[in-house]
Amino acid sequence: YGKNTIKFLRLHREGKKHFVKEVEVCTHIRLTSAQEYLEGNNSLVIPTDTIKNIVLVLAKKKGIPTLEQFAIDICEYFMTAFSQVVYVKAYVQEVPWQRIHENGVPHVHAFICAPDGIRFSEAEQCRNGPLVVFAGIKDLKLMKTTQSGFEGFYKNEYTTLPERKDRILCGELFCKWSYGECRDLDFDCIWYMNKARECIIEAFAGPPDCGEYSPSYQKTVNSIQMLILSKVSQIHVIEVILNNVYYDVIDMKNLGLTNNKEVMIPVETPYGSCACTLGRKKFLEA
Repeated sequence: YGKNTIKFLRLHREGKKHFVKEVEVCTHIRLTSAQEYLEGNNSLVIPTDTIKNIVLVLAKKKGIPTLEQFAIDICEYFMTAFSQVVYVKAYVQEVPWQRIHENGVPHVHAFICAPDGIRFSEAEQCRNGPLVVFAGIKDLKLMKTTQSGFEGFYKNEYTTLPERKDRILCGELFCKWSYGECRDLDFDCIWYMNKARECIIEAFAGPPDCGEYSPSYQKTVNSIQMLILSKVSQIHVIEVILNNVYYDVIDMKNLGLTNNKEVMIPVETPYGSCACTLGRKKFLEA
């Protein structure tokens, strides 16, 4: 059990320059006993309101140096402060505030919300077990208007989908990776310098002057995973979910026009989804 959707803004000041982290936190714990469920005995239960207050106090006292470190701080607090807690899981996601630049000069205290994917982190720990750290990005919507097709698929009497050599490839992506038991990594360096997010975009889009052909959503998912694992050595296992966003070409013949895939309508449901988990062999076997 636990507390979901704990939302707050953490403001850090260094003289005139301000730094912001607006986050949403979910913290769940498991106790040594199930007596509150079986017997109605609440003597070991930490109220979810207390869980919320602890998260806010940790934000005040420790700040949020990185999402990953804050998730680690939450796990470590519950494991050290409460002997009845045998498992804790902390999820932290960030509102994408970016510092405003005016004529190339960074503003000291003004920000703009630029939702190009939501960064998140997760840490979990069992008592007497390792603390495991995850990170990722979600709600990242990507599109390329050519260099994608879908041909040669299995067909039977119920197949109505035509083969396509050229189509729009659009999807909403969820990507989550594991750092394993590593807690001393420079998580922001991995995010900003090793550029896991940029690896996703590069694998999806291909070279800027010509792109790269995608024969299926599945192959695109694999290409994303392979590129991240090849460029970011700290990542052990990576899960990718790509939800298809389909665009239907409008028939304009009754309007006396030929629509050469120029005007299309998005089809929200139903939608296809492709998911895969890929990892370095020694970690998957473990």
